Amino acid sequence: MSTISINTLVRENILKLKPYISFRDHNEFNAPTFLDANESPFGEWNRYPDSTQRKLKNSLAEIKTLSPTQIAIGNGSDELIDLIIKIFCEPKKDAILMMNPSFAMYGFYATINENRVLQLNLDENFEIVKDDFLKIVEQEAIKVFFLCSPNNPTGNSTEDIEFYLQNFNGIVVVDEAYIEFSGKKSSLELLGQYPNLIVLQTFSKAWGIAGARVGVAYASEETIQLVNTVKAPYNVNALSQELILKALENENQLKENVRDIITEREWLQDQFNNIECITRVFPTDANFFLIKLKDIENVYTQMLEQEILTSRRDPAIPGCIRINIGNRLENEKLINLLKNI
Repeated sequence: MSTISINTLVRENILKLKPYISFRDHNEFNAPTFLDANESPFGEWNRYPDSTQRKLKNSLAEIKTLSPTQIAIGNGSDELIDLIIKIFCEPKKDAILMMNPSFAMYGFYATINENRVLQLNLDENFEIVKDDFLKIVEQEAIKVFFLCSPNNPTGNSTEDIEFYLQNFNGIVVVDEAYIEFSGKKSSLELLGQYPNLIVLQTFSKAWGIAGARVGVAYASEETIQLVNTVKAPYNVNALSQELILKALENENQLKENVRDIITEREWLQDQFNNIECITRVFPTDANFFLIKLKDIENVYTQMLEQEILTSRRDPAIPGCIRINIGNRLENEKLINLLKNI
């Protein structure tokens, strides 16, 4: 159980900040005449969306067995990452810590906010060396640690999340964008024990709704209140909210999609093992593979010529590309090309 006080970590100006409150969204009306927000009286989508995302939070709270006050909705997880940094990190003073390699946007938003970006280099199997973690958090004044699990672009999960929560006096953000593919327990079950924990999830991956740009932060009520204070008033549009609410009514579709992707993941793994130009396939808990190639220039060029788009990670990860798991037709096109190289 952590005894960290969140307010001691928050920027002073944020603590003093008064949130924008929509009078309409914070009151109950039976049959209102809307003349308050300078909207057009015409059109199907002429009204501003619910700034509190009340229906969406209530639905998620029921699914996750949490309180709606523990949930913040963002315009993608990117917005939530940006807001977390703005809430806790004083520009030109504080630092964030991120794994290396990991999701680049943690460092991107920290740099925009004029914060130092410290990198925790992973070992040859892309795992955190705990002694290295303990050393850097002891030596450096770090406010936020971004821990992506399963990690992007490596695909592996981090074990013993509690170790990092217990040994860090700042905010630990566990980014679970790919958790549905992993079979691992979510860190959501740790929220009651650790007030310094924020868990990020998204509708862009397993749910297959990347176009809606909806991410979710789960945390203590105190932390969520800070996020709601800093976020833009109408940060998630009405169409996206409706789309996600409809998707939440059909969790069976999510389970079916995840099951199909895991089946394709196993099929691809078997195929990769018999392809000459691939020298290593890293273990993955996600919906992608990190693979190492003999001649990345040649292979990557030929894939582009066939309009097969992958994510080149070389030279940061020498000789490696990240390949998303597609449907069987897309995966067969990829395998046939690789077999001919």
